[in-house]
Amino acid sequence: MGAAAVLAAAAVALTAGSVLVAGHPAYPVLLLVTALCGAALLWRCGRTPRPGRLRAAGRIGGAVLLALLVPVVLWLRPYGADDAAVAAARPSATVDVVHTPTTWELRPRDPTAPADRTGLVFQPGARVDPRAYLPLLRPLAERGVPVVVVAPAFGLALADPGSTARVIDDRPGITTWVVGGHSMGGVAAALALDTPDVRGLVLWASYPAGDVSDAPVAALSVSGSHDALVSPADITASRPLLPPGTRFVEIPGGVHAFFGDYGEQTGDGVPGIDRDTAQQQIVNSTSAFVRAVRPG
Repeated sequence: MGAAAVLAAAAVALTAGSVLVAGHPAYPVLLLVTALCGAALLWRCGRTPRPGRLRAAGRIGGAVLLALLVPVVLWLRPYGADDAAVAAARPSATVDVVHTPTTWELRPRDPTAPADRTGLVFQPGARVDPRAYLPLLRPLAERGVPVVVVAPAFGLALADPGSTARVIDDRPGITTWVVGGHSMGGVAAALALDTPDVRGLVLWASYPAGDVSDAPVAALSVSGSHDALVSPADITASRPLLPPGTRFVEIPGGVHAFFGDYGEQTGDGVPGIDRDTAQQQIVNSTSAFVRAVRPG
């Protein structure tokens, strides 16, 4: 078990190093703890065990803990952003890119922008590199909409559902917000609809965990007809949970992994459309919706 823990942590670090730097520090810390625990167990194996029930229980407990921890560490390995997404993480003449341990922010370079403009907070899908969404959201920033993509702990937006509200609280200069997310990220975003100044909800291949039909927000649901992880039936079932007037957009032939640039996803459907065409539809519908959300 000690060797398995060290090898698992090392394998993830070597194969996903750049992704770990781009995400929340919680997962790298977990990898380090796993490797240290494994090394400690290996070190103990080289020594003659001291007698005693308490020491024996400690050794057995440590092995059991690692037996549970190693599969979790491997499962949490994120889907890395592809080259196009990494390129979108660079600043340009129109957009500044600000990276913190918990966010990726796209700041429009527009000195004439009104003070009461609308911003977007976006939560990634489970175990997806937050940079994977920058190419699809960057067009919004180029049109003057500040965008903050959250880097959630362990790559799981539901691990810290309060992160959306914290992003909004930390930016009092923006008076109107749209919250959104992909897959699990959309579930987390829908939990923040009672945050002051939130006026819109964007769901990409997602639906709320509970009834938010009475929330005083506009809502947009974009999904793929060939998505095998969040199926068209799931989207249909979510309609009564969303506010009246919610706009539903289905991408013909679209799949779950088309909502970000991170390659294919395990368990997803077979595309019936090319990625570029599908993503252009996602960008167009989302941009039109977010820019239509006005203060008040």
